[in-house]
Amino acid sequence: MMTTFSIKDGILQGATQIASTNFNQRPENTDIRLVVVHNISLPPSQFGGGYIQQFFQNQLDWNAHPYFQTIQGMQVSAHLLILRSGEVIQFVNFNDRAWHAGRSSYLGQVECNDYSIGIELEGSDDLPFEAVQYQQLSQVILAIESAYPKTRQHLAGHSDIAPGRKTDPGDFFQWQTLRQLIFSQRMTK
Repeated sequence: MMTTFSIKDGILQGATQIASTNFNQRPENTDIRLVVVHNISLPPSQFGGGYIQQFFQNQLDWNAHPYFQTIQGMQVSAHLLILRSGEVIQFVNFNDRAWHAGRSSYLGQVECNDYSIGIELEGSDDLPFEAVQYQQLSQVILAIESAYPKTRQHLAGHSDIAPGRKTDPGDFFQWQTLRQLIFSQRMTK
């Protein structure tokens, strides 16, 4: 599954659109200049079931699993979610501020949500990701760089912008694989 993505008015063409209400406006005159990679699975290290989508839409049944009680009431979102199947879902327009990073800083600039795009991969810190997820992520990043040129060369993990507080995308995330895909795809464009 290879998709060619493009961005129009903050919408990723080629992605499934599922709206989240967990967003607000970016501060005025803020340039998008960072892409943050995360991982998420609900319950932890279990995949499928649509729980992530429900969580980002504030529709998760807190009683469906004991773990859900520990996150009850949280209101979070990311701009994108890439499922293990490779499907890409957009929850928040890129021009809006998704609630993915929390307390964070990048290159001395705090509040990464203000100026970043958050991409969640369905995964966990303790399991490898799927090859199709890297393929799709690299294509998405190239589309983001095309629409928001200041993001080029500014790619970080959640653990990089919130060290000590966050560990994702985790030790199993293959940064080198992602960077090689991005590089090779840039060369063919």
